[in-house]
Amino acid sequence: MITSFFNKSRPLYFALVFFIALLAFITARANTVNGGLSFDFILKQSVLLFLIFASILLLNFIVNKNSLTNKNNYEILLFSLFLLFITQTTSSSNVLISNFFMLLGLRRVVSLRSPKNTKKKLFDAAFWIAIAALFYFWSILFFVLIILSLVLYTDNNIRHWIIPFLSVITVFVISCAASIVFYDSFFGVFNLSPGISYDFSNYNSFQYLIAITVLLSFGAWSSIFYLQNIKKKKKAFRVSFKIIILAAVIAFFIVIQAPQKNGSEFLFLFAPLAIIIANYIDIIQEKWFKEIFLAVIIVLPFILLLL
Repeated sequence: MITSFFNKSRPLYFALVFFIALLAFITARANTVNGGLSFDFILKQSVLLFLIFASILLLNFIVNKNSLTNKNNYEILLFSLFLLFITQTTSSSNVLISNFFMLLGLRRVVSLRSPKNTKKKLFDAAFWIAIAALFYFWSILFFVLIILSLVLYTDNNIRHWIIPFLSVITVFVISCAASIVFYDSFFGVFNLSPGISYDFSNYNSFQYLIAITVLLSFGAWSSIFYLQNIKKKKKAFRVSFKIIILAAVIAFFIVIQAPQKNGSEFLFLFAPLAIIIANYIDIIQEKWFKEIFLAVIIVLPFILLLL
Protein backbone atom coordinates (compact mmCIF):
# COMPACT_ATOMS: atom_id res chain seq x y z
CA MET A 1 0.00 0.00 0.00
CA ILE A 2 2.80 2.41 0.92
CA THR A 3 4.85 1.62 -2.18
CA SER A 4 1.86 1.91 -4.52
CA PHE A 5 1.24 5.46 -3.27
CA PHE A 6 4.87 6.58 -3.53
CA ASN A 7 5.36 5.01 -6.96
CA LYS A 8 3.06 7.66 -8.42
CA SER A 9 4.36 11.14 -9.14
CA ARG A 10 1.50 13.38 -8.11
CA PRO A 11 1.12 16.91 -6.69
CA LEU A 12 -0.01 15.36 -3.39
CA TYR A 13 3.22 13.41 -3.21
CA PHE A 14 5.35 16.51 -3.71
CA ALA A 15 3.21 18.40 -1.20
CA LEU A 16 3.93 15.65 1.35
CA VAL A 17 7.66 15.81 0.64
CA PHE A 18 7.69 19.60 1.05
CA PHE A 19 5.65 19.30 4.25
CA ILE A 20 8.18 16.89 5.77
CA ALA A 21 11.03 19.23 4.81
CA LEU A 22 9.11 22.18 6.28
CA LEU A 23 8.53 20.24 9.51
CA ALA A 24 12.26 19.52 9.78
CA PHE A 25 13.04 23.18 9.11
CA ILE A 26 10.62 24.46 11.76
CA THR A 27 11.71 21.86 14.33
CA ALA A 28 15.35 22.89 13.97
CA ARG A 29 14.39 26.47 14.82
CA ALA A 30 11.75 25.83 17.49
CA ASN A 31 14.13 26.54 20.37
CA THR A 32 16.09 29.35 18.73
CA VAL A 33 13.34 31.92 18.31
CA ASN A 34 13.29 34.25 21.30
CA GLY A 35 10.92 37.18 21.48
CA GLY A 36 9.30 38.68 18.39
CA LEU A 37 10.00 37.74 14.81
CA SER A 38 11.75 40.52 12.91
CA PHE A 39 11.28 41.09 9.20
CA ASP A 40 14.96 40.32 8.55
CA PHE A 41 14.66 37.00 10.39
CA ILE A 42 11.54 35.97 8.47
CA LEU A 43 13.11 36.99 5.16
CA LYS A 44 16.31 35.04 5.85
CA GLN A 45 14.43 31.91 6.94
CA SER A 46 12.13 32.14 3.91
CA VAL A 47 15.15 32.24 1.60
CA LEU A 48 16.70 29.22 3.35
CA LEU A 49 13.42 27.29 3.17
CA PHE A 50 13.17 28.10 -0.53
CA LEU A 51 16.73 26.80 -0.91
CA ILE A 52 15.73 23.48 0.69
CA PHE A 53 12.73 23.13 -1.62
CA ALA A 54 14.93 24.05 -4.60
CA SER A 55 17.46 21.39 -3.55
CA ILE A 56 14.69 18.78 -3.46
CA LEU A 57 13.51 19.74 -6.95
CA LEU A 58 17.10 19.80 -8.22
CA LEU A 59 17.71 16.32 -6.83
CA ASN A 60 14.55 15.11 -8.55
CA PHE A 61 15.71 16.69 -11.83
CA ILE A 62 19.17 15.08 -11.61
CA VAL A 63 17.65 11.65 -10.99
CA ASN A 64 14.99 11.84 -13.70
CA LYS A 65 17.24 13.45 -16.31
CA ASN A 66 19.89 10.76 -15.92
CA SER A 67 17.59 7.78 -15.20
CA LEU A 68 19.21 7.12 -11.82
CA THR A 69 16.05 5.44 -10.50
CA ASN A 70 12.90 3.97 -12.02
CA LYS A 71 11.16 7.36 -11.79
CA ASN A 72 9.32 6.49 -8.59
CA ASN A 73 10.51 9.66 -6.81
CA TYR A 74 11.61 7.72 -3.73
CA GLU A 75 14.78 9.82 -3.65
CA ILE A 76 13.04 13.09 -2.74
CA LEU A 77 10.90 11.36 -0.12
CA LEU A 78 14.04 9.86 1.42
CA PHE A 79 15.86 13.20 1.25
CA SER A 80 13.07 14.96 3.15
CA LEU A 81 12.89 12.15 5.72
CA PHE A 82 16.65 12.36 6.24
CA LEU A 83 16.17 16.07 7.03
CA LEU A 84 13.65 15.02 9.66
CA PHE A 85 16.00 12.36 11.02
CA ILE A 86 18.67 15.00 11.67
CA THR A 87 16.88 18.36 11.73
CA GLN A 88 20.17 20.14 12.46
CA THR A 89 21.01 19.70 8.77
CA THR A 90 18.66 22.62 8.07
CA SER A 91 20.14 24.92 10.71
CA SER A 92 23.32 26.13 8.99
CA SER A 93 22.75 28.65 6.20
CA ASN A 94 26.29 28.16 4.86
CA VAL A 95 25.88 24.39 4.62
CA LEU A 96 22.46 24.72 2.94
CA ILE A 97 23.89 27.09 0.33
CA SER A 98 27.01 24.98 -0.16
CA ASN A 99 24.98 21.79 -0.60
CA PHE A 100 22.77 23.46 -3.21
CA PHE A 101 25.81 24.48 -5.27
CA MET A 102 27.27 21.01 -4.76
CA LEU A 103 24.11 19.54 -6.30
CA LEU A 104 24.48 21.90 -9.26
CA GLY A 105 28.02 20.61 -9.68
CA LEU A 106 26.90 16.99 -9.30
CA ARG A 107 24.29 17.55 -11.98
CA ARG A 108 26.99 18.54 -14.47
CA VAL A 109 29.32 15.70 -13.48
CA VAL A 110 26.61 13.08 -13.94
CA SER A 111 25.65 14.58 -17.31
CA LEU A 112 29.17 13.83 -18.63
CA ARG A 113 27.80 10.49 -19.85
CA SER A 114 26.72 12.44 -22.93
CA PRO A 115 29.71 13.56 -25.06
CA LYS A 116 27.98 16.84 -25.98
CA ASN A 117 29.45 20.07 -24.53
CA THR A 118 31.97 18.19 -22.40
CA LYS A 119 34.20 21.22 -21.90
CA LYS A 120 31.27 23.36 -20.73
CA LYS A 121 30.08 20.63 -18.36
CA LEU A 122 33.52 20.25 -16.81
CA PHE A 123 33.89 24.01 -16.38
CA ASP A 124 30.41 24.33 -14.85
CA ALA A 125 30.90 21.38 -12.49
CA ALA A 126 34.17 22.76 -11.12
CA PHE A 127 32.72 26.28 -11.00
CA TRP A 128 29.73 25.28 -8.86
CA ILE A 129 31.83 23.11 -6.55
CA ALA A 130 34.31 25.97 -6.08
CA ILE A 131 31.39 28.28 -5.23
CA ALA A 132 30.16 25.67 -2.73
CA ALA A 133 33.60 25.68 -1.09
CA LEU A 134 33.28 29.43 -0.47
CA PHE A 135 30.43 28.66 1.92
CA TYR A 136 31.74 25.40 3.40
CA PHE A 137 35.41 24.72 2.80
CA TRP A 138 35.42 20.92 2.86
CA SER A 139 32.87 20.70 0.04
CA ILE A 140 35.91 21.32 -2.19
CA LEU A 141 36.51 17.57 -1.82
CA PHE A 142 33.75 17.05 -4.39
CA PHE A 143 36.24 18.43 -6.93
CA VAL A 144 37.82 14.96 -6.74
CA LEU A 145 34.57 13.66 -8.23
CA ILE A 146 35.31 15.52 -11.47
CA ILE A 147 38.78 13.99 -11.73
CA LEU A 148 37.43 10.51 -10.95
CA SER A 149 34.75 10.90 -13.61
CA LEU A 150 37.45 11.65 -16.20
CA VAL A 151 39.27 8.50 -15.07
CA LEU A 152 36.09 6.40 -15.29
CA TYR A 153 35.34 7.71 -18.77
CA THR A 154 39.02 7.11 -19.74
CA ASP A 155 39.19 10.62 -21.12
CA ASN A 156 42.61 11.21 -22.67
CA ASN A 157 41.92 14.75 -23.85
CA ILE A 158 44.42 16.88 -21.91
CA ARG A 159 42.19 19.95 -22.26
CA HIS A 160 39.44 18.20 -20.34
CA TRP A 161 41.85 17.65 -17.44
CA ILE A 162 42.95 21.29 -17.39
CA ILE A 163 39.50 22.92 -17.64
CA PRO A 164 38.30 22.07 -14.07
CA PHE A 165 41.42 23.69 -12.59
CA LEU A 166 40.94 26.78 -14.76
CA SER A 167 37.35 26.97 -13.52
CA VAL A 168 38.48 26.93 -9.87
CA ILE A 169 41.05 29.64 -10.64
CA THR A 170 38.26 31.68 -12.26
CA VAL A 171 36.16 31.48 -9.09
CA PHE A 172 39.20 32.43 -7.02
CA VAL A 173 39.93 35.51 -9.16
CA ILE A 174 36.28 36.64 -9.18
CA SER A 175 36.08 36.13 -5.40
CA CYS A 176 39.25 38.18 -4.83
CA ALA A 177 37.89 40.97 -7.03
CA ALA A 178 34.57 40.97 -5.15
CA SER A 179 36.46 40.91 -1.85
CA ILE A 180 38.44 44.02 -2.79
CA VAL A 181 35.25 45.86 -3.78
CA PHE A 182 33.17 44.95 -0.73
CA TYR A 183 35.74 44.31 2.01
CA ASP A 184 38.77 46.29 0.83
CA SER A 185 40.89 43.18 1.19
CA PHE A 186 41.87 40.28 -1.05
CA PHE A 187 40.42 37.47 1.07
CA GLY A 188 37.56 39.11 3.01
CA VAL A 189 34.91 37.24 1.03
CA PHE A 190 36.40 33.82 1.76
CA ASN A 191 34.72 31.80 4.49
CA LEU A 192 37.47 29.25 4.98
CA SER A 193 37.53 26.90 7.96
CA PRO A 194 39.89 24.13 6.83
CA GLY A 195 40.21 22.71 10.32
CA ILE A 196 39.66 19.04 11.09
CA SER A 197 38.03 17.57 14.18
CA TYR A 198 37.60 13.97 15.25
CA ASP A 199 35.63 14.86 18.35
CA PHE A 200 32.32 13.02 17.98
CA SER A 201 31.02 13.82 21.47
CA ASN A 202 28.26 16.01 20.01
CA TYR A 203 26.70 12.86 18.57
CA ASN A 204 26.36 11.28 22.02
CA SER A 205 22.62 11.75 22.29
CA PHE A 206 19.86 9.19 21.83
CA GLN A 207 18.35 10.94 18.79
CA TYR A 208 21.72 11.32 17.07
CA LEU A 209 22.79 7.75 17.76
CA ILE A 210 19.53 6.25 16.47
CA ALA A 211 19.39 8.50 13.39
CA ILE A 212 23.04 7.98 12.43
CA THR A 213 22.84 4.22 13.05
CA VAL A 214 19.73 3.85 10.88
CA LEU A 215 21.06 6.04 8.06
CA LEU A 216 24.49 4.42 7.92
CA SER A 217 23.24 0.83 8.33
CA PHE A 218 20.47 1.24 5.74
CA GLY A 219 22.91 3.08 3.48
CA ALA A 220 25.64 0.45 3.80
CA TRP A 221 23.18 -2.40 3.21
CA SER A 222 21.66 -0.66 0.17
CA SER A 223 25.13 0.15 -1.21
CA ILE A 224 26.00 -3.55 -1.43
CA PHE A 225 23.05 -4.23 -3.73
CA TYR A 226 23.53 -0.89 -5.50
CA LEU A 227 27.08 -1.86 -6.51
CA GLN A 228 25.98 -5.33 -7.59
CA ASN A 229 23.17 -3.89 -9.68
CA ILE A 230 25.40 -1.45 -11.60
CA LYS A 231 26.49 -4.31 -13.88
CA LYS A 232 22.87 -4.73 -14.97
CA LYS A 233 22.55 -1.11 -16.05
CA LYS A 234 23.04 0.04 -19.62
CA LYS A 235 26.70 0.61 -20.36
CA ALA A 236 26.17 4.32 -21.03
CA PHE A 237 24.70 4.82 -17.55
CA ARG A 238 27.11 2.74 -15.44
CA VAL A 239 29.59 5.55 -14.79
CA SER A 240 26.75 7.82 -13.62
CA PHE A 241 25.81 5.26 -10.98
CA LYS A 242 29.45 4.91 -9.93
CA ILE A 243 29.69 8.70 -9.56
CA ILE A 244 26.80 8.64 -7.08
CA ILE A 245 28.48 6.05 -4.84
CA LEU A 246 31.73 8.03 -5.02
CA ALA A 247 29.84 11.19 -4.05
CA ALA A 248 28.48 9.33 -1.01
CA VAL A 249 32.01 8.27 -0.01
CA ILE A 250 33.30 11.84 -0.34
CA ALA A 251 30.35 13.15 1.69
CA PHE A 252 31.11 10.57 4.38
CA PHE A 253 34.69 11.86 4.59
CA ILE A 254 33.33 15.40 4.96
CA VAL A 255 31.22 14.23 7.91
CA ILE A 256 34.19 12.47 9.51
CA GLN A 257 36.54 15.45 9.38
CA ALA A 258 34.05 18.31 9.79
CA PRO A 259 35.62 20.92 12.11
CA GLN A 260 32.28 21.63 13.81
CA LYS A 261 30.16 18.55 14.29
CA ASN A 262 26.76 20.14 14.82
CA GLY A 263 24.82 17.77 12.55
CA SER A 264 24.61 20.10 9.54
CA GLU A 265 27.54 18.31 7.87
CA PHE A 266 25.33 15.26 7.22
CA LEU A 267 23.41 17.25 4.59
CA PHE A 268 26.09 16.55 1.98
CA LEU A 269 25.47 12.82 2.42
CA PHE A 270 21.70 12.94 1.99
CA ALA A 271 21.36 13.33 -1.80
CA PRO A 272 23.66 10.46 -2.87
CA LEU A 273 22.40 8.29 -0.01
CA ALA A 274 18.78 8.92 -1.04
CA ILE A 275 19.58 7.82 -4.62
CA ILE A 276 21.38 4.68 -3.40
CA ILE A 277 18.57 3.61 -1.05
CA ALA A 278 15.91 4.47 -3.66
CA ASN A 279 17.64 2.08 -6.07
CA TYR A 280 17.65 -0.64 -3.44
CA ILE A 281 13.93 -0.17 -2.82
CA ASP A 282 13.40 -0.57 -6.57
CA ILE A 283 14.98 -4.02 -6.65
CA ILE A 284 13.37 -5.49 -3.50
CA GLN A 285 11.31 -8.41 -4.76
CA GLU A 286 9.38 -9.28 -1.59
CA LYS A 287 6.52 -6.80 -1.32
CA TRP A 288 6.12 -7.28 2.44
CA PHE A 289 9.81 -6.53 3.03
CA LYS A 290 9.65 -3.45 0.83
CA GLU A 291 6.65 -2.20 2.82
CA ILE A 292 8.43 -2.75 6.15
CA PHE A 293 11.66 -1.18 4.89
CA LEU A 294 9.83 1.96 3.77
CA ALA A 295 7.65 2.06 6.87
CA VAL A 296 10.68 2.06 9.18
CA ILE A 297 12.28 4.96 7.29
CA ILE A 298 9.01 6.91 7.28
CA VAL A 299 7.85 6.30 10.85
CA LEU A 300 11.14 6.41 12.77
CA PRO A 301 11.97 10.12 12.23
CA PHE A 302 8.51 11.08 13.51
CA ILE A 303 9.05 8.92 16.60
CA LEU A 304 12.44 10.56 17.22
CA LEU A 305 10.74 13.93 16.84
CA LEU A 306 8.47 13.15 19.79
CA LEU A 307 11.25 11.98 22.11
